[in-house]
Amino acid sequence: MEKAINRQKILLQHLAPSSSSAESPLSASVCAAGDSAAYQRNASFGDDVVIVSAYRTPLCKAKRGGFKDTPADDLLATVLKGVIENTNINPAEVGDIIVGTVLAPGSQRATECRMAAFYAGFPETVPLRTVNRQCSSGLQAVADVAAAIKSGFYDIGIGAGLESMTVNSISYDTGVNPKVKIFEQARDCLLPMGITSENVAQRFGVTRQEQDQAAVESHRKAAAATVSGKFKDEIIPVATKIVDPKTGEEKPVTISVDDGIRPNASLADLAKLKPVFKKDGTTTAGNSSQVTDGAGAVLLLKRSIALKKGLPILGVFRTFAAVGVDPAIMGVGPAVAIPAAVNAAGLQLDDIDLFEINEAFASQFVYCRKKLDLDPSKVNVNGGAMALGHPLGATGARCVATLLHEMKRRGKDCRFGVISMCIGTGMGAAGVFERGDGADELCNARPAGANINLLSKDAR
Repeated sequence: MEKAINRQKILLQHLAPSSSSAESPLSASVCAAGDSAAYQRNASFGDDVVIVSAYRTPLCKAKRGGFKDTPADDLLATVLKGVIENTNINPAEVGDIIVGTVLAPGSQRATECRMAAFYAGFPETVPLRTVNRQCSSGLQAVADVAAAIKSGFYDIGIGAGLESMTVNSISYDTGVNPKVKIFEQARDCLLPMGITSENVAQRFGVTRQEQDQAAVESHRKAAAATVSGKFKDEIIPVATKIVDPKTGEEKPVTISVDDGIRPNASLADLAKLKPVFKKDGTTTAGNSSQVTDGAGAVLLLKRSIALKKGLPILGVFRTFAAVGVDPAIMGVGPAVAIPAAVNAAGLQLDDIDLFEINEAFASQFVYCRKKLDLDPSKVNVNGGAMALGHPLGATGARCVATLLHEMKRRGKDCRFGVISMCIGTGMGAAGVFERGDGADELCNARPAGANINLLSKDAR
């Protein structure tokens, strides 16, 4: 205890003003949202990577929703244009655009994304690439941009995500290497995602009722958020068309609302659904994420550049972690990735005020929430993928938009947030974000008296 106190005093001496005038000593303060006194701001405050804009399209049911006749590149172009128009950033200043995307053939989708950048008004000088870490691709794109800015490759970048599950379905068209027969974990990489959901439910005792209840809550919260207008802050409406399948007639429409939410979902209704992947299983169409079309985009800058341009800071990118887990129970990924990312940020789980955990399947979502002993009132407060949908490559960018806009609404009661998802073939990813106006150059210090109870948990 004595060593910890002395360490704290030494750290605080470095924060004391260099002026010779007598002033009160400084000590770490207790954050209004959680005990994060251990979280140290360093001298590179101006080099923080910040987010000034995070938007998404509405999310629509694949093959029968609002985007069934919308080309994927039009979805991406809409959000790319939106982040530029809403910040007045000169598109020529963007150092790179990185797009997370999963299902389409790599070279084809990379070409479509480059075309989308031109549709959105970016000049030929702005490069673009795609990234595929399956369900975490959108978050990976944001993390890649943040890393590039932190490394000094450029000062402004866009991390985006795109998926049209209407156009591109989950399939394995090529032959499989015969040696997979003698490598169990390699073989498990080929398991249908629904079977991995059943594995999680069976191995960790997640009941059908728990799964159905989680789905009902997801729809209820998403419906409430829609009615209250919460999603309007993060959604860019998409002007597109709907084609009548019988007559071929095209009708111009503007899609501005998620169309997969079922406000009247009930336990009784979900209980009637049969298991999809296993005869005696518990995973149904009602307690799984929806196949979905959508896109999202996040504009990141070095803090000093954002301040120079007078841009309001929506959030601060803190840390990112990707981890590997057993492919047969890939859904447990967030339970491993979240602690890794939180620890890398110098925080504890209790310091996190909001979580956006992708609901790929209710089984894995319920397991991860229980395993980490998370307060349900902090998790997916506006619903999740079981209600909104899971456009694979776009999900990470969607989650960033949803999280940061909710943190902004909550203000000083919400400082740190986490995004996480499981990843097919056995991985998990997570990112830690800080509310945009929750940081300051003085390491959140304040004048202190003799009370040493302000020391953070890890120093006691």
